[in-house]
Amino acid sequence: MEKIVLGFSGGLDTTYCVKYLTEDKALEVHSVVVNTGGFSDEELKKIEAHAYALGVKSHTTVDAVKGYYDSIIKYLIYGNVLKNNTYPLSVSAERLSQALHIAAHVKKLGVNKVAHGSTGAGNDQVRFDMIFQIMIPGVEILTPIRDLQLSREAEITYLKEKGVQMNFEKAAYSINKGLWGTSVGGKETLQSKGILPESAWPTPMTKEGEQEEMIIGFEKGEIKSVNNKTFKHPTEAIQFIQSIAGAYGIGRDIHVGDTIIGIKGRVGFEAAGPMVILKAHHALEKHVLTKWQLSWKDQLAQFYGNWLHEGQILDPVMRDIEAYFTNTQEQVTGNVSIQLHPYRFQIIGIESDNDLMSAQFGKYGEMNTGWTGDDVRGFTKIFGNQVSIFHQIKESNKK
Repeated sequence: MEKIVLGFSGGLDTTYCVKYLTEDKALEVHSVVVNTGGFSDEELKKIEAHAYALGVKSHTTVDAVKGYYDSIIKYLIYGNVLKNNTYPLSVSAERLSQALHIAAHVKKLGVNKVAHGSTGAGNDQVRFDMIFQIMIPGVEILTPIRDLQLSREAEITYLKEKGVQMNFEKAAYSINKGLWGTSVGGKETLQSKGILPESAWPTPMTKEGEQEEMIIGFEKGEIKSVNNKTFKHPTEAIQFIQSIAGAYGIGRDIHVGDTIIGIKGRVGFEAAGPMVILKAHHALEKHVLTKWQLSWKDQLAQFYGNWLHEGQILDPVMRDIEAYFTNTQEQVTGNVSIQLHPYRFQIIGIESDNDLMSAQFGKYGEMNTGWTGDDVRGFTKIFGNQVSIFHQIKESNKK
């Protein structure tokens, strides 16, 4: 019997894939779940049990959380990357890490077939296919949901006929949870108008009417403490921030974007931790970096986010941009105070030894101790000299 590796999450699509590949295609399925921070130990055990109940030959769990942060998330924070100024690339980044680990598992088992549960309408199909084609060229890629053009309703009907037991009501929404946020897709996101119901959000809003202050400590761009609590690795800090801010309903939104294959798409997401972290990090950077460092970071971050979103994490230009991002973080050390409210948050301010607003160089809105008014008059005359000549010539040519 031919073997195939299947990227497995235990959700509706990959559950369908197991039954279809084993029973309809007569393949020996070896499932692998890549945990990028979205599953607890208990959930991973349930996924494993579910896989074996469906009929897989072997099931492997890969703990990719720290590697996911070190290779991708760290740079999204350094760059303050938000797709279309809205979306923290939660699933985009996660899928690339997962695809790389699945490809490695294919190599380890030495099989020549691999499968994923992507549909034919979204970005994930491109991300998985492209990573597989680069990392495991020659391996056949099977995509049952895409190839059969299945709706979620059709998948549910098929699985019920096969006697599969799972929460099909929950399966009405496609939920992808990871370290850097959770995406939520359902009937409301398949059209241009509509919001997700409260019941669709994975993290319940439990702190309505409350507020609290949070202090995030950064050291060279990386999170080292939250409310004076230190962490061994930034992933632990991210999860801690999420546990606090998520209860306020912060970071919920619907992203409207251009898919890689050229169509518009909507997806709901909740990313309390990422949104608070990115805004806090950016606030600190605005105090400690120069204007041209910030300007070039903004330009490179937009490209980096778009290229990562489109699956191009293996392009060597990404390593070049990451090197620049890393170099800019040398001075990004300090504490950022944030006020959390229901559904929103506010940056209160920062404290840093590297603050370029330091009072010893002058106070904002008052006469600076470093120069005089005459110095400024001379500077502005020189600074605007070329533009002044341009306009003088332009007026002279009109005569």
